[in-house]
Amino acid sequence: MRIAILSLAAAVLCMPAVAQPLPEPSSYPPVVGARGVITTHELSLDMAERIARAGIDQCRKMGYHTTMVVIDSSGTMKVFLRDDQTGPHTINLAQDKAYTALTLANRFATSLNFAKTRGGTLGTPMPNIRGVTTVGGGVPIKYHGETIGAVASSGAVGADKDEICSQAGIDAVAAELK
Repeated sequence: MRIAILSLAAAVLCMPAVAQPLPEPSSYPPVVGARGVITTHELSLDMAERIARAGIDQCRKMGYHTTMVVIDSSGTMKVFLRDDQTGPHTINLAQDKAYTALTLANRFATSLNFAKTRGGTLGTPMPNIRGVTTVGGGVPIKYHGETIGAVASSGAVGADKDEICSQAGIDAVAAELK
């Protein structure tokens, strides 16, 4: 009997809290920067093509045949160019390099340092992070500080050379990114 009375009392005491309407959304404390709609910038197909072409041209000047991949801010491939005499392995690797640059929003050194802190080395795949690699050659594409995509080259002898080609692609459109 005592348990029944205590249960009834608890239920009655909780009812006012359940029955009260939620406050109006305007009475919630504001979240800094949140308005319900987020404005972002998108990498155009035209710009992505020019970045990839300039990267291929730079690699050719250096004597390399490479694959260039440009991805948008969602990590989706926007442009893919594979130069003549380029190995098939460069396709997926270039995409992974670009995705790594986008995801970590930095260059090769960041991904390598990320791997080293987890016991990895150059070329170590990132466990549980599909598409992220420690092989350099990718560079994020930024518009007024916002990462809007990434570009990566694969096929030059050395990730540092791939990165030079990727950066050349961005340099070709630098005036439009300011």
